[in-house]
Amino acid sequence: MALTKRIIPCIDVDLDDDGNPAVYTGVHFEDLQYTGDPVEMAKAYNESGADEFVFLDITASAEGRETMLDVVKQVADEVFIPLTVGGGIRTTEDIKETLRAGADKVSITTGALERPELINEGARAFGNQCIVISVDAKRRFDEGGEHYVEVDGESCWFECTKKGGREGTGIDVIEWAKEAESRGAGELFVNSIDKDGTKDGYDLPLTEAVCEAVDTPVIASSGCGGPEDMYDVFTEAGADAGLAASIFHFDEHSIAETKEYLDDHDVPVRY
Repeated sequence: MALTKRIIPCIDVDLDDDGNPAVYTGVHFEDLQYTGDPVEMAKAYNESGADEFVFLDITASAEGRETMLDVVKQVADEVFIPLTVGGGIRTTEDIKETLRAGADKVSITTGALERPELINEGARAFGNQCIVISVDAKRRFDEGGEHYVEVDGESCWFECTKKGGREGTGIDVIEWAKEAESRGAGELFVNSIDKDGTKDGYDLPLTEAVCEAVDTPVIASSGCGGPEDMYDVFTEAGADAGLAASIFHFDEHSIAETKEYLDDHDVPVRY
């Protein structure tokens, strides 16, 4: 029997002008607009049939601060499906405190790129299943990469960025995915800056390239405009899970509708 595909809503959380946590939605990691209260949204998604839930503190790394663990605790009290929390995680102590706050897994981007040994340490201390390495990928059409794919008739590679997509690293996504897997990552969370917020479909070349390079489960993120895009990323790119935000936040599509569509098109999902 084929493994079921997971449908995962995600909230991007930041502090508003008054210092209160709020969910924001943007395009290409920019132009963020207020979307809702993180705890209330978490509660709604827990009741909606989501398979898992992702909470990302989107400015913790860029601002050099810790993840808002008090909010994570409130979210964890409302969520009874696997909860992944990311943002500002740089040490094994950060991992420990995030798990203690109620997360089942941690998502690490900048902290792992700057010190890859953190993956080994986290996997050894808490188990591979807890360690999700998040990749914020950006298309590059130059000669700086190692692995190239055809995109719209042009050859491109994908660069890892850090600090919420604000800084390039020169690191090839495919090489980094393989290294993260070898160091003990339990999952890879693949975000496309080029597709973020566009609702015109996932970055299939990016997702497929990562899926072909590793055996570790891959969560596809960025660009989902509806159930058809989920179908494409599962059947064409080989993703194990599909993450979406705005289509669920603004009730353009429901998780139940998405699962029904996939089930009707012979993609195994969880009920």
